[in-house]
Amino acid sequence: MQIHNFNPGPSYISKFVIEKSIEGIKNYNNSGLSVLEISHRSSAFLNIIEQAKELSLALTGLDNKNYSALFLQGGASTQFLMTAINFLKTKAGYINTGSWSEKAIKEAKNIGTIEEISSSKDKNFSYIPETPTIDSSLDYLHLTSNNTIFGTQYNKFPATTIPLFADMSSDILCRELDYSKFDLVYAGAQKNLGIAGTTLVIIKNELLEKINTAIPSILSYKDHVEKDSLLNTPPVFPIYVSLLTLQWIKEQGGVKEIEKRNREKAELLYNEIDTNPLFNGFANEKDRSLMNVTFTLADEKHEQKFQSLCDEYNINGVKGHRSVGGYRASIYNALSIESVETLVDCMQKLKQSI
Repeated sequence: MQIHNFNPGPSYISKFVIEKSIEGIKNYNNSGLSVLEISHRSSAFLNIIEQAKELSLALTGLDNKNYSALFLQGGASTQFLMTAINFLKTKAGYINTGSWSEKAIKEAKNIGTIEEISSSKDKNFSYIPETPTIDSSLDYLHLTSNNTIFGTQYNKFPATTIPLFADMSSDILCRELDYSKFDLVYAGAQKNLGIAGTTLVIIKNELLEKINTAIPSILSYKDHVEKDSLLNTPPVFPIYVSLLTLQWIKEQGGVKEIEKRNREKAELLYNEIDTNPLFNGFANEKDRSLMNVTFTLADEKHEQKFQSLCDEYNINGVKGHRSVGGYRASIYNALSIESVETLVDCMQKLKQSI
């Protein structure tokens, strides 16, 4: 029985990645050892993490001369702290587009002074706010590129002369971007990069010279770069799954092909929301996310019927976050268009039954 997995993360993983992961668990590269038990100092693991870092830079169109890729622990939540503790000296700018932006702001406030540049809180984060002229004296500007809970996503990033940081946990590698516009990006792996347990950080090398002094080594990007992500024992298996996921993206035709598929999935689902009178989209149309499609029922009396249909169609994980209510379909890279077609069929079936 096929389950159509629309969970917001951890999320759907391609069958290729699952099957290769199983092979690695049983016997990694015919070594006689499971990937779960190889040493993080072994040549086998060093090959895994080096490939993963190289592919991360290649798929983002960046080079290892000007950028470094890291695989760290602690999820994006630790990055909320690390970005601030490394680079917040006087004042930093933050754009508030939802729950994860607010968490980043909260952590940064523990380190120093922040300025909330703009916010969409006035309309329950249903849109991406315009960015005013950025004060060039700020240490950096931080934003969240895609808002998982509210279903909004940046289509155009702010132009700024100060370092630009982005939490891309829910949309990294979902579309072609000029990643050179960013000085630092980070992404928890459990949406488009594999499984929970590791976080990809890509940082511009020249930024390393601006790091605050006298901070704990485990929180220092410079120390992690110098130790090649091996400052402490890394999460070996999650990094291995990230490598397999990156290889899968490359084999599919790279980010260009992935974006094409993502746009097909999103267009199909948003079209049903816009034409089916039983549903309403939540996010502002021009700011709609490619990854997280949020919508509500026009009349909540149909909620039980729709849930029964979702169960009948083996649709899992579409319940919306309590901040928005309704429904959220997370259509990350690995999810097939067939699953989206099934959800659309379910929505049409509801219309026919009313």
